[in-house]
Amino acid sequence: MAMDQKELVHAVAERTRLSREESADITWAVLEGLAEQLSEGEARRLATELPDMLAEQLPGPRRRRQGAHPVMVTDFIRHVSERTGLIYDDARAGTAAVLATLHERLSEEDYSHVIGQLPAGYSELVTAAG
Repeated sequence: MAMDQKELVHAVAERTRLSREESADITWAVLEGLAEQLSEGEARRLATELPDMLAEQLPGPRRRRQGAHPVMVTDFIRHVSERTGLIYDDARAGTAAVLATLHERLSEEDYSHVIGQLPAGYSELVTAAG
């Protein structure tokens, strides 16, 4: 069953000191950024677990890019910061909160598929977020 968008944003807001609007923005930016990094199949798999409104807005299939295309976590956070207008530390906390919430809400198998396509820094960020 797909996650509820309000519950997802609320969980991110509770883990950070971000407002609900900032939490919604960072949730979208992180999910969009993850979808861009994951293989096409894993991005589709993640989308099936997301709230419909978010899943529909994720980037569609990429041309000529079947495999994963991960970026280092620091570069990803910097990109999220630019997308949301948040300072780096807030973008880092928000990214960690979104990933930690996905870890809680996705099945272990689905979460493992997502995190398995990303550099180790992403799982370390989740561990630090608690």
